[in-house]
Amino acid sequence: MALTLSPSAAERVREMTSKDANVRWLRVAVRGGGCSGLQYHLDFVDAPKEGDRTYEFGEGVRVCVDKKSYLFLNGTELHFERSLLKTGFVFNNPLAQRTCSCGDSFTV
Repeated sequence: MALTLSPSAAERVREMTSKDANVRWLRVAVRGGGCSGLQYHLDFVDAPKEGDRTYEFGEGVRVCVDKKSYLFLNGTELHFERSLLKTGFVFNNPLAQRTCSCGDSFTV
């Protein structure tokens, strides 16, 4: 499986998608940019695009990934962290050779 969600990430996605009837999927993507060359991108969408890989994590937690991003996300775990210093999604990507200090961009 290219992408897994920790229990805290799955719960946070469930919370966020339940607030809007038009939002059904979390789209996870990789785009060029950031200080390390590639950047993670999250978006909530109503449906996956043709050709997307789709995943379901428990009841009501659905994730889609486009073909290109899939190559950079293989084996990645998406985690949701809530602490005094940071609240948000964290990518644990075994393919990342280098990441920036903020964790938003990476190099493979």
